[in-house]
Amino acid sequence: MKQIRILVYIVIAIVAVTTLYNIQFKNKSTADRTSGTAESDVRYDFNDLPVKGMVTMIDLGATECVPCKMMAPILEKLETAYRDRAVIAFIDVWKHRDQAPRFGVRAIPTQVFFDPDGKEVYRHQGFMSEDAIVEQLTRMGVEKPAL
Repeated sequence: MKQIRILVYIVIAIVAVTTLYNIQFKNKSTADRTSGTAESDVRYDFNDLPVKGMVTMIDLGATECVPCKMMAPILEKLETAYRDRAVIAFIDVWKHRDQAPRFGVRAIPTQVFFDPDGKEVYRHQGFMSEDAIVEQLTRMGVEKPAL
């Protein structure tokens, strides 16, 4: 009897945590979760990416993929910090399916870094931390902003 009671409490706790987690993310609009990256969708025409004359990082993912959601605030912060130094753009490949093959995406998220001539210099698949992105941009000659 005691084991059943403990099991019931565990199930209730799991349901409560899951419900709160879902409420937290469902109450936020997709634009809120990806405000910086959504802005990148508007600032740059996909056909203009990579931007000639600028180091460009394109994050190819989806607003509903978990690692992509984790990267959204990082991209927003870096897009603002690097505004005049480099281009940080996001493309939702679930909404813009023609872009995945264009950039050779095999898994999401994928980050592709281009030099100012538009040549691919570095590619990463999976979650990429803020420090790793900043390090790659610095290796490409982009001055590190005060973060």
